[in-house]
Amino acid sequence: MRVKGETRAEMLGFLDAAHARVPVFNLNHGAWVVLPSYNGARKLPVLTPLLAGLLAAQGLNVLVHGPALDAGRTTSAQVWQALGWAEIDSSKIVARNVINTMTSGQFFIKTHDLCPGLAELLAVRGVVGVRNSAHSLVKLLNPLANSAVQPAQCLVVGSYTHPEYAELMQGVLPHMPYASMLLRGTEGEPVADARRRPQLQVCAGGESGWTTAAEAQTGSLGSLPELARSIDATSIADYTRAVLAGVSPVPEPIAAQVDAICGALNP
Repeated sequence: MRVKGETRAEMLGFLDAAHARVPVFNLNHGAWVVLPSYNGARKLPVLTPLLAGLLAAQGLNVLVHGPALDAGRTTSAQVWQALGWAEIDSSKIVARNVINTMTSGQFFIKTHDLCPGLAELLAVRGVVGVRNSAHSLVKLLNPLANSAVQPAQCLVVGSYTHPEYAELMQGVLPHMPYASMLLRGTEGEPVADARRRPQLQVCAGGESGWTTAAEAQTGSLGSLPELARSIDATSIADYTRAVLAGVSPVPEPIAAQVDAICGALNP
């Protein structure tokens, strides 16, 4: 699988298996955005929590899922904790049911609590040194796929780093019964690069095709945005608070992504 890569049919099967094993969430019947966060910060600050906060400020509900820790990287989970935002307590998951009601705002659930077997597959990379199919699967995973109360609208933001994965995701996501956004993320995270806007594609789901919500930015950059000065969780959390409070400006590429997501959910 490492050498040949996953086919569309295989990935659809993997998604069926994973969706059958995630908890059944109790949601409010609003619009939800799912942000799979699995790459973390290596050279640039991880701004997935910032994207979640900006979307919540627009009245959307946001669920972020990802690992608690990743060696050599700062994870969204660590930034989330530094921000003091709501996490889904694993003690509230009983027999695959999340018994606490998720009302509104932004929430985080760790992969181990979401699907322990999937977390174990991801951990294999630490032993053998290369990715496996789970690393592609989590970028497409929608934990709300079989919720007790279906969201009125749902959009999953998929991200990739290499073009071959973009082709796979473009083939898989239209088969899902919910909307999707696809972009070349920041170091693999589902948030636009704060320095230069990537192409943003959206799909309404249910076999519909892709449309371009925003073109990729070209040409020379006139200036660079002011970002967190370090990639540690505290620095990124401080920067995130400053942007959400209006003290620091929202980087234009991320503002464009927020607009595109809102437009996809409210055409």
